[in-house]
Amino acid sequence: MEVISSLDNKKIKNYSKLLQKKYRDTDNLFIVEGEHLVKEAYQSKVLVEVIMCEGYDIDIDVPITYVTYEVIKKLSNTLNPQKIMGICKKIKEKEIGNKVLILDDIQDPGNLGTIIRSCVAFNIETIILSNNSVDLYNDKVIRASEGMIFKVNIIRDDIIKVINNLKDNNYVIYGTKVDGGENIDKVVVAPKYALVMGNEGAGVSTKVLELCDKYLYIPMNSNCESLNVGVATSIILYSLNK
Repeated sequence: MEVISSLDNKKIKNYSKLLQKKYRDTDNLFIVEGEHLVKEAYQSKVLVEVIMCEGYDIDIDVPITYVTYEVIKKLSNTLNPQKIMGICKKIKEKEIGNKVLILDDIQDPGNLGTIIRSCVAFNIETIILSNNSVDLYNDKVIRASEGMIFKVNIIRDDIIKVINNLKDNNYVIYGTKVDGGENIDKVVVAPKYALVMGNEGAGVSTKVLELCDKYLYIPMNSNCESLNVGVATSIILYSLNK
């Protein structure tokens, strides 16, 4: 059994480029780290190859490349990476469904990962990322999602165009607004809807907000001006799911 130890190995050098978005986009591939994510990718039929240290054992029917731990480190952005990684092809987009979350320029990978987990928990069928949102295949997004990126349909598109198409197909578009909004505990949820959540600093852009049919707000103590977008999204999705 060959064990790759050279950091200059051609395959390893090519795979290490996947830490950068432009190469993920060019090659249509991304890296997952750890046995849990490798197994989730395998079950989703997107796992292309496993990279792991000699002595690690996993029952998966894809090509396996054995490497030293130093090589594993070259393929990871973490200080103490796990001893198994997967090379995956990007996940295919599916039909949108009736329950949609639209994210307007979300930037923080941890927030996106949290939101993805909440979408799976509260039965959102599709997440639509604006073109300027953080990359879905950023390693921090993948880790924060705990593998839930494989459990929900995620699309990147021009959200103005998407919202107009949804409105033409009888979706109700919910935005968030503290003044003039409806308490989330009292809203009658439409059978087909899209909730729009905005950027961490700027919120939902004015153009997008103007396209919303209804506005919602979370009732809370006046001592707190706002919530983290991941927390706020989770609370609203929980309420809409009820």
